[in-house]
Amino acid sequence: MRILLGFHEVYVHLQSQSAETVRQVHRTGYHFQPKKHWINGPMIYKGIYHLFYQYNPKGAVWGNIVWAHSVSTDLINWKPLEPAIFPSEPFDKDGCWSGSATILPDDKPIILYTGIVALTPKPGSQVQNYAVPANYSDPYLTKWIKPDDNPVLKPTGENISAWRDPTTGWNVNGEWNILVGGRENNKGIAYLYKSKDFIKWTKAPHTLHEVDNTGMWECPDFFPVSTSGENGLDTSALGMVKHVLKVSLDATRFEYYTVGKYVPEKDKYIPDPTSIDGWAGLRYDYGNFYASKTFYDSNKNRRILWGWANESDTPEEDTAKGWAGIQAIPRKIWLDTSGKQLIQWPIEELETLRGEMTELKEVKLEKGLRTKVTEITAAQADVEATFSFASLDKAEPWDASWDKIDAETVCKQKGSTVEGGVGPFGFLTLASENLEEYTPVFFRVFKLSENTHKVLMCSDATRQRIIDHSVVESFGAGGKTCILSRVYPTLAVMDKAHLFLFNNGTELITADTVNAWSMKVPNEMN
Repeated sequence: MRILLGFHEVYVHLQSQSAETVRQVHRTGYHFQPKKHWINGPMIYKGIYHLFYQYNPKGAVWGNIVWAHSVSTDLINWKPLEPAIFPSEPFDKDGCWSGSATILPDDKPIILYTGIVALTPKPGSQVQNYAVPANYSDPYLTKWIKPDDNPVLKPTGENISAWRDPTTGWNVNGEWNILVGGRENNKGIAYLYKSKDFIKWTKAPHTLHEVDNTGMWECPDFFPVSTSGENGLDTSALGMVKHVLKVSLDATRFEYYTVGKYVPEKDKYIPDPTSIDGWAGLRYDYGNFYASKTFYDSNKNRRILWGWANESDTPEEDTAKGWAGIQAIPRKIWLDTSGKQLIQWPIEELETLRGEMTELKEVKLEKGLRTKVTEITAAQADVEATFSFASLDKAEPWDASWDKIDAETVCKQKGSTVEGGVGPFGFLTLASENLEEYTPVFFRVFKLSENTHKVLMCSDATRQRIIDHSVVESFGAGGKTCILSRVYPTLAVMDKAHLFLFNNGTELITADTVNAWSMKVPNEMN
């Protein structure tokens, strides 16, 4: 079994190899994915949720990219439509890459996207284009038009091969603003552009934000969050707010974000001193999660986060099984009461898929003990649990050398089978009956000083776990820590998968409550 990060690579010999059959063994039951092949700007329009996503209609690896389009009324059931955008004009003849949707005044949606006009220099020569609906009265927006005055932005000193993924626009005093991600040498950059009409754009005198030694910034996202409560805000909101800048790091294939202050009169974003601005910064997710995008859901007054999870097997295996890539479960996102980080939690609509429930209370987990959670479909489940322990006296001392490495590396060194004091304990998910294979989701506590402790960033004591055949999504500490893992069991598949509680620490652990539901499949999934 492997739990690895996925990468974008070009496999010319496979990118147009269509799937004759689609293998179902590791396909997810309730995560968004097309029926076959390789699978970013969501929005809501006239009460309909729209997901535009990068898709290869000809094969199960990256290539031949179009803007596929699916619609939903509940973010759970999805109906596929014809691709919204595909290469057809000189300004996008070699590719229609990522971008964003914005709702303009009078309820008029518009898409900005990166067009590839030449294949050199690699990965391609980039411009920014727009598209508009052919019929604004159509709530499904089934047809899109790319006007002849494209491109609306050409590079004027930016790195032509590292300048892409325009953001959703925000309006300040009648002027629209967008960001485009970029790179100069090894400096990550959020270029700022301004427009009165969303068509004629001017580059601002300076960037909104930039950071040395971070590499190319893909899929930037910039949005306000309320400082009081969980409600979402329109992207143009100002006032008693903080702002979030998220970037996807092409060099590492993970993302980081900062929380800070937007100063519109100076066209600058200033991260708070409590936000690390670089590779060691906060992440939405510490697993396989990339190219994410948020949007404001005006129906329910919330901000929704979508993220993409690539496969962790080989391109040849993806081609053989006929599909690759999923969208993570949509997450509601808001600012923690500390004002220092974001909170994420699966959208409430997911609960409509809950079926039969198993409830456990006050389960005592002594060292080496495992308890099976029964009477659920363990390969397709939703689990909520709370753990407790009587004392921190047995917590292991924290090694100061670990401060110089990331938490994932420490997790590997101090894995689920390495005996500890307080932990490791948690779940063994997608486990075979005799534990020849399993995916552990666990945490352990370390002592920094007499009265200060640190939790290893593998999971946390109060958490929700979403299990769906080849993906496990974990939400710890009430949504402060999230981890998405892609796994490919060979024994623990379908009804052969099991779920266990475990403890490999010397401190007695109590599972105070465990609520587990079998999850149904949506009525319609692409």
